[in-house]
Amino acid sequence: MKISVGAKTLLFPTPVLMVGTYDQVGKPNLMTAAWGGICCSQPPCVAVSLRKATYSYACIVQRKAFTVGIACESRMVEADFAGIASGRDVDKFAIAGLTAVKSELVDAPYAEEFPVVLECRLLQRVEIGLHIQFIGEIIDVKADKDVFGDDGHLDISKIKPIIYDTSNKSYYGVGPFLAKAFSVGKGLQS
Repeated sequence: MKISVGAKTLLFPTPVLMVGTYDQVGKPNLMTAAWGGICCSQPPCVAVSLRKATYSYACIVQRKAFTVGIACESRMVEADFAGIASGRDVDKFAIAGLTAVKSELVDAPYAEEFPVVLECRLLQRVEIGLHIQFIGEIIDVKADKDVFGDDGHLDISKIKPIIYDTSNKSYYGVGPFLAKAFSVGKGLQS
């Protein structure tokens, strides 16, 4: 028998995403977000949900673009900091020792130190309650050379993304390979 815990923001796992924006004067900003993920295949889109009170909210609305970096184990401290501090008050890139790179495709920066980045053009925003969901069309994905596998695809074991445990407010790494998707269940088909 299951035990009710009530209506909460529980989902396992949630990604730790690094949302890059420029502010009104062109200063790069980086925000950590866990409420996000892929939301469409064609066109390829990602969604991130931010509160209106965040500094990044106004930046995305004004610039109509953002980037999404994948936080990794080697940059967990910097990722956590970007979720604690506000870009209104500090230069997160400078304090965290991160390198702001101007996207060539959208009006937003990304942090060079995170191994994978999605460059997004704002398609729409949806007010859900406390959060606004920004849906961005992924214009390009850029990745460091060393996170590709021998097969030429991105390798999650080399990226080493961190995931957020919404229940305990903790970070975890990704576990071992279990099985090939869209394959392991074929034995149950009639």
